[in-house]
Amino acid sequence: MNKVVGLGRWLFVLPFTMYILLHFGKAGVGASFVPSWLPFPLFWNYATGICILLFIISCIWGRYDKLASLLMALYVFLMIFLVHVPRAATSENDLLNIFRNTMVVGGLLMYAGAYANDRRLSFTAPRSSAPVETARR
Repeated sequence: MNKVVGLGRWLFVLPFTMYILLHFGKAGVGASFVPSWLPFPLFWNYATGICILLFIISCIWGRYDKLASLLMALYVFLMIFLVHVPRAATSENDLLNIFRNTMVVGGLLMYAGAYANDRRLSFTAPRSSAPVETARR
């Protein structure tokens, strides 16, 4: 059963390769998602494609994967608010993308907490070796 559950790590990370193919294979489509107030849409398309590629490599390699998944979560979160929310009033597809990307952000955060090998980023208070003093009455 653990082997089946362990597949979840790869079934989550590897489908991101589809976005790399879209960013580099259909650059014009990816650039059309860049908000009009940002200059150089092709640059942003390729830059975010490289970031997605680095996320996948980091997760496969098992180094800096917590940082990579947190940065990827930030990227997807920004996509929600910069791309899909402004378009949601006129596009049903973008409304669905808001919900889908919210689930992806949740998955990325869970990946960072449960599967990431990089232990350099800790989200808990460090444990001290000193005994805890109890309050006296």
